[in-house]
Amino acid sequence: QVQLVESGGGLVQPGGSLRLSCAASVSIFSINAMGWYRQAPGNQRALVATITSGGRTNIADSGRGRFTISRDNAKNTVYLQMNSLKPEDTAVYYCNAVRERINRRENYWGQGTQVTVSS
Repeated sequence: QVQLVESGGGLVQPGGSLRLSCAASVSIFSINAMGWYRQAPGNQRALVATITSGGRTNIADSGRGRFTISRDNAKNTVYLQMNSLKPEDTAVYYCNAVRERINRRENYWGQGTQVTVSS
């Protein structure tokens, strides 16, 4: 089992920045990929960014040029740095971890952290 605990959400004005953190209960070296997803009211959960165990990153179009995903292996933590935030970035942000096993794929989610962008 992998527990994921997110933090760093909150209320920020348009144009502001936030850094979300996702702390894993296991070494993230054992996790094939970690990422951030978001879900706004009435919408489906959508990909924001991912990072593999090898450090390869992918940022969705919605955040490209504004968001950065990174990892601190020593702290078993993945970060999402969000700059130039817009009201449409308002959503619950969820951390995700995927661990590939020999005969199954394990998918874990955090409890979510609210991000509200409003003046």
